[in-house]
Amino acid sequence: MTIDIEPLRKQLGRKIEDEDVVTRAPLEAMLATFDRQEKAPEEGQPIAPGWHLCFLHSYARPAQLGRDGAAVTGGVLPEIPMPRRMYAGSTFTFDGEIRVGDKLKRETEFSDIQLRQGSTGTLIVTTQTRRIFTPRGLALTEAASTVFREDPKPGEKSATPVREQAPTDVPWRRTITPGPVMLFRYSAITFNPHRIHYDRTYCMETEGYPGLVVHGPFAQQCIFDLLRDSTPGRAIKTLAVRARAPLFDTAPFDVIGRPTADGKGAELWTVTPKGTIAAQATATLA
Repeated sequence: MTIDIEPLRKQLGRKIEDEDVVTRAPLEAMLATFDRQEKAPEEGQPIAPGWHLCFLHSYARPAQLGRDGAAVTGGVLPEIPMPRRMYAGSTFTFDGEIRVGDKLKRETEFSDIQLRQGSTGTLIVTTQTRRIFTPRGLALTEAASTVFREDPKPGEKSATPVREQAPTDVPWRRTITPGPVMLFRYSAITFNPHRIHYDRTYCMETEGYPGLVVHGPFAQQCIFDLLRDSTPGRAIKTLAVRARAPLFDTAPFDVIGRPTADGKGAELWTVTPKGTIAAQATATLA
C-alpha cells in the first residue's frame, strides 16, 4: 500500500479544547469494574492515576463514527486513510492532582504522525498530546499514540506480533481475567465505542482477531494499579507505556513489575498467555 502522509502532516498543531467536572459516580464504576477493595474518593480528594479517562470523553455523533464505531471526524486528528486502529501507548507526566469536584479543562493537540512498515504491514502512527488543567493549574500531560492499519486479506486472520519473553524474576505479579462483561463495563465508563472491545462478530469476522480485544487503556490501568499498590506512599511522577502485542478475552493475562535498582522508579509489563510481552512500561516515583 502506497500512502502519502504529507497532506496529513500539514495539519500538525491542530488543537481543540473541552471541559468536564470530576464526579464520584464513574469512580465508583471503576472500582466495581476492576473489583478494587477501596472507597471512592470524596469531594476534594484526589482520584487515582489513570482515572482521568472517566472524564473528558469524545461525544461524536453517529454520523461521525466509522465502520469500527470509533470517531473519524470531529476530533483533532484528520481522517486517516486506513480502516483499523489500535492503542500504541501513552506517556504521562503528573504535575498536580485531579480531585473530585474539580472543573477540568483539556487542550488536545495533533502533535505527530509517522508512516512505518511493520511486521504486520503498513502502519500510520499518530500522537495526540493532551494537557489537563484544574483550577490549580496543569495537572497531567498525556501523549497518546494510536496505530492505524490495513484490513487483513480475505480469509486471513489479523497478524499478531510475537515478542520476546517477559521477565519471570519479578516481585510484583497479578493475574487479570478480562471477560466480556468487564470489557463492556470499561467501554461504558470511558464512553469508548470501538467495536473490537464488545462486538465479537465484528471483531473476529471483519478485523480477524481471535476474540475481543482488551483495551490498551484497560491494560494500562492494570499497570497503574499494580504500581500504586506495590509502592504505597509513593506518588507517580511519570509513566511511559509502549504496546507491543494485543491481549484478548480468550485467556487471563498477567501484569508484572519490579522496582528499579536506584529505587527511584519501576519497570512493568503486561504478559500474554504465552509469556511474551504485550506492553512494557517505565515509571518514575516521587
